[in-house]
Amino acid sequence: MSPPLRVTRRRFLADSVGVAVSYGTIRDYGGDYGLGITIRREVLWNGRDGGSIWFHPRPCTMPGPGKPSVLMTLQSISGSDYFGPVHWTRSDDRGRTWRDPVPVAALGRRAVEGGKQEGVCDVVPQYHEPTGTVLAIGHNVYYRAGKLTQKSHNRFPVYVVGDGAGKWSERRKLEWDHDGIDGIYTCGCSERLVCDDGDVLMAVSYGPASRRDRAVSSLRCRFDGERLSVAKTGSELRLAKGRGLLEPSLVHHEGRFWMTIRAEDGHGYTSVSDDGLSWAKITPWAWDDGEPLTMSTTQQHWLRLGEELWLVYTRRTATNAKVMRYRAPLLMARVDVAKRRLVRASERVVIPLAGDPKGAPQHVARLGNFHTLRIDTSESWVTVGESRPTRKWKGDTLLARIRT
Repeated sequence: MSPPLRVTRRRFLADSVGVAVSYGTIRDYGGDYGLGITIRREVLWNGRDGGSIWFHPRPCTMPGPGKPSVLMTLQSISGSDYFGPVHWTRSDDRGRTWRDPVPVAALGRRAVEGGKQEGVCDVVPQYHEPTGTVLAIGHNVYYRAGKLTQKSHNRFPVYVVGDGAGKWSERRKLEWDHDGIDGIYTCGCSERLVCDDGDVLMAVSYGPASRRDRAVSSLRCRFDGERLSVAKTGSELRLAKGRGLLEPSLVHHEGRFWMTIRAEDGHGYTSVSDDGLSWAKITPWAWDDGEPLTMSTTQQHWLRLGEELWLVYTRRTATNAKVMRYRAPLLMARVDVAKRRLVRASERVVIPLAGDPKGAPQHVARLGNFHTLRIDTSESWVTVGESRPTRKWKGDTLLARIRT
C-alpha cells in the first residue's frame, strides 16, 4: 500500500531563513535569475525545528496522475556517513505534497559477523520505461557501535526493483567480473541513463584493496525488469591522487555522453564519449576563459534545463574558504559544450549559504550530497538534505525548482 498523504511543504526564501545568508562574490537576485531562469526554494521536511531529518533525497519521474509523478528515496542521518534504513515517498502533484516516507524493507540493515551491521546508502532510483519498473541502485556499507567502519568486507552496488506503489523486490548484488575490484566498486549517488534498447548505462568508481586511489569507468548493463547484469565495460580513467576518482555521473547531450567526476586534488573533472564506453582523457572543470575552478572532494551533477546542459556543484568562493570542502552555497553554471567548460557569466546560486562562513564555519549547513532531476522541458529540480553535524545533524530537506 502507498503511505498516507501528508503535506510537508513550506516556502524557503532566499534571503530569510532565520540565519545570515552569504553569497561571497556571487550575485543572487532572489527571483528572476537572468538568462530566462527563475529559482524557487522550498523546505520539504523541516528537520531544523524538530521535524523529520531526511538526507540523500533523490527523486525520479514516473507515469502517474500528476503527469509525471515523482518517487523519491531518502534516509535519516545521525552521524558522519551514518545513515538509517532507506525509505521511499511519492508525490502526484509535482512536489507540492508528499506521502509519509516508509522503509524499503530490502534496503534495511542486516547483522553480519564481528558485531557489525550491513546497510545501504547513496541510493538513486530511476524509472525504467521499457519494463515499467523503478530500478533503485545504491551500495552496501558497514557500521559498528554507531559508526561507519571502513575495515570490513568488500563494497559493491546493490539494487531493488519497485512498481512505484510500494512493492519492492529483494536486495540483489550487481555482479561484475573485472580485475582490481577486490576492494570496492560502486555507482552510489550516480546519475545513469536508460538506452533506447532498454540497457542501463552507469558510471562506476572502483579499486583493489591494495591501492588507495580508485579509477572510474562505465558499464552497459542488461535489465529485464528483475535482474541487472553487466554486458560491456568501458575504458578506464584514473588520477593517482588521494582516493583517485569518485562518484561519477552521466548525461547524454547533443549526441555525446558526458561524465563529471569528483576528485581529491582540488578539482572536479569531466570526460566525453561518443558511445558511452570509450572515454576521452579527463580535464579539470574550468571557466570559459580557462581558469580552473577550485573544488574539494565533492560530487557534481548534471542539470538538463530546456535545451541546455548545466552543471550543479560547489566551489571555493571569496567567503567560504573555511567551510568544510566548500560545501555551501550550491551553485550552477551552463556548460559550453564546444569548449567543455563552464560559462562564468551564467553562474547562479541554487541553494544559498546559511550561517556565518568566517566567524562560525563549523555551523554552516553543508550541501554537498544532492541530486538533480528534469521534470519536463521547462522545469528541473535540485534536492538536498542539509548536513549540520554541530546541530546534532538536524537539517532541512530542500527543493529548488529551476524554471525557464
